[in-house]
Amino acid sequence: MKNTLRQVFHSPKFVAGFVIFALILLTMIIYPLFNPGNPLEQIGVGTFAKPGTYVSLYDAAKSPTETLRLADANDKRIASRLSDSDRVEMVEWFKIMNVSVEGLDISDTDALIDLWSANYDPSVRPQGMTNAKVNYYKRLNNQINELRSGDSILIADYDDEGNLIESKKISSEDYVNTKSVANVKFLPLGTDNFGRDVLKELVSATGTSIRIGLIAGIVATLIGLTFGLLAGYVGGVLDDVIMFVTNIFTVIPSFVLLILITYSLGQEQRGATVVATVIGFTSWTWTARSVRSQVISLRNRDHVNLSKLSGHSLLRIVLMDILPYIASYVVMAFILQVSSGILAEAQLSLLGLGPKTTQVPTLGLMMNWAMLYSAHTNGSWWAYFPVILVISLISFSLNLMNTGLDQVFNPTLRD
Repeated sequence: MKNTLRQVFHSPKFVAGFVIFALILLTMIIYPLFNPGNPLEQIGVGTFAKPGTYVSLYDAAKSPTETLRLADANDKRIASRLSDSDRVEMVEWFKIMNVSVEGLDISDTDALIDLWSANYDPSVRPQGMTNAKVNYYKRLNNQINELRSGDSILIADYDDEGNLIESKKISSEDYVNTKSVANVKFLPLGTDNFGRDVLKELVSATGTSIRIGLIAGIVATLIGLTFGLLAGYVGGVLDDVIMFVTNIFTVIPSFVLLILITYSLGQEQRGATVVATVIGFTSWTWTARSVRSQVISLRNRDHVNLSKLSGHSLLRIVLMDILPYIASYVVMAFILQVSSGILAEAQLSLLGLGPKTTQVPTLGLMMNWAMLYSAHTNGSWWAYFPVILVISLISFSLNLMNTGLDQVFNPTLRD
């Protein structure tokens, strides 16, 4: 056993896959310690909040301030408030007024504002321009002037008699240390369409999907191993019956069968364990056929015949004289079944046939939610891309481990 483990962990591919998978498992264990709570808790009212650090505006306004005079603060402020559509409209105004825009880059905020300030006159109304457009340009000009002037913002409060009075004035040079703000929330992956923390949800979903893959892998491997051992060793009528059932399951596409079964269960009955069991029940056929072929090549070996002559039972011969010789193959089959189980759950959830959404998130459900709320079309990449990345990493790591084991136990693949 020690020699076998030494050979396994000397395989670069197995070690690489094992490290990736171990890091995923460690993240699942450690991250909830720093960010506990329900992963499906809705912390946001809006949908698809961008990744970043969110500071309570109310608490920030009430926090003590420091005066900082940063040279490029005003430029950054104007650049962030001036949208792409505003910049395009400004260029359109220049063209209408016959102002040369040759060589002007609309992403150059300073050049654009300088040209605007030098040429815009609110009293001038270009011929043919609608009132709505004229008012839009006036509002835009007022906004630009306000940003450039850096006017203070007044904060009012109630006095003892219930009258509003000025309690604080915030200028463009006032800054607040985030450590002094009572409520600050860091969202590395923003929020999803329901206003939930995507990273927290992703970690929980990864754990659920791996659990589904493990259950599906165990179910599929046990069924396939049992049928394969019996069919390969006993043979005869039992082999014909088992292979007849196996062929029926092989002829019917497993994913179609999986869809039919999960659909017939109904939403309320589709928990994570039930879905995993159904996936395992529909994906055992190739394991059974492969194990059967391995057992057929072993059942007439000398040590097996000697065990028969010694009067050992069928169960003992199968478990003690045949199973150890195909144990490595069974482990590799189990790893592939886990990987295919995770992918099958993702496919089912994308079709709306995965585990019910009110209990636990899965990687497939997160993809389903992102697709339903058009995250891929509105630029909310954080709602689906990390999920795709995690699914890919899990499948990649498991397949690397399987390839490494195959190189260790398959003599034809050894260097």
